[in-house]
Amino acid sequence: MTQRPDLQQLQQSITEVREQVASVIVGQHDMVELLLAALFAEGHVLLEGVPGVAKTLAARLLARLIDCSFARIQFTPDLMPADILGTSVFDARSLDFNFRKGPVFAHIVLTDEINRAPAKTQAALFEVMEEHQVSMDGVQHPLPSPFMVLATQNPIEQEGTYRLPEAQLDRFLFKVRVDYPGLEDEVEILKRHHTRRGATPFESIRPVLTAEQILAYRALVREVVVEENLLSYIARIVHATRTNAMIYLAASPRASIGILQASKAIAVLAGRDYVIPDDIQYVAQPVLRHRIQLVPEKDLEGFTPEAMVKEILRSIEVPR
Repeated sequence: MTQRPDLQQLQQSITEVREQVASVIVGQHDMVELLLAALFAEGHVLLEGVPGVAKTLAARLLARLIDCSFARIQFTPDLMPADILGTSVFDARSLDFNFRKGPVFAHIVLTDEINRAPAKTQAALFEVMEEHQVSMDGVQHPLPSPFMVLATQNPIEQEGTYRLPEAQLDRFLFKVRVDYPGLEDEVEILKRHHTRRGATPFESIRPVLTAEQILAYRALVREVVVEENLLSYIARIVHATRTNAMIYLAASPRASIGILQASKAIAVLAGRDYVIPDDIQYVAQPVLRHRIQLVPEKDLEGFTPEAMVKEILRSIEVPR
């Protein structure tokens, strides 16, 4: 049985994780912190950015830092649900059908370019992401624990893609936008690439956490203290999306729970066993940006969900 960890043990592990990440990925601090927060908050992450900004690299690196199984699934228009979930195969010796597990049966699953697969293949992930199991021929097959889906998509190139439905977007705890690096960061990227001289950036990376430790740290996150006035603050933020005339599709209670869980994980990453308003404000944007839609007029005027979330945060009094 794994010994119950404390915040100090977690901080030591997280410090080592951050150091190894920094040796491979330049900048992108928010992306790394949100990936770690989602891992400890039992959530899934949608990474959105143009090609070449380290989305896939970040997912592979996170899996490398954890001593657990990893699977990468390249989504394409001809990908079928059975290619992800698995299928029943007839065994001539036993004269029976045996379930052959698909690549989704891993601790961390990277679905690359998720919007390139058709709707029926995207829908195959619904049960996987929500219930952590696969139902096949009336039998439920549990997924390994911990389990996490990391998905990537390109926001620019939409030809030949299938837009994710709102119900599926809602299954992701975070939608993280991965931007271009700054000038200084790009110079550092070039220096590192030149210095490595063909060596892969993963050669020096070693696992820091085990699957058992992740489960123990998740239990630690669940016990983080959240004052009642902060619970009310979260509720008022989400409720404001439902009373705003510029918002067509508002956030559901799942968004409230997402902000709560994510803010508790951020607090633990900061070495605290209690949530502060800054934690809530930090996670509100990635939790809400993919869960709200603006009315068509505001879309045409150039408004964005991110700007709307910022306006909502400014309009609500912060608890003291």
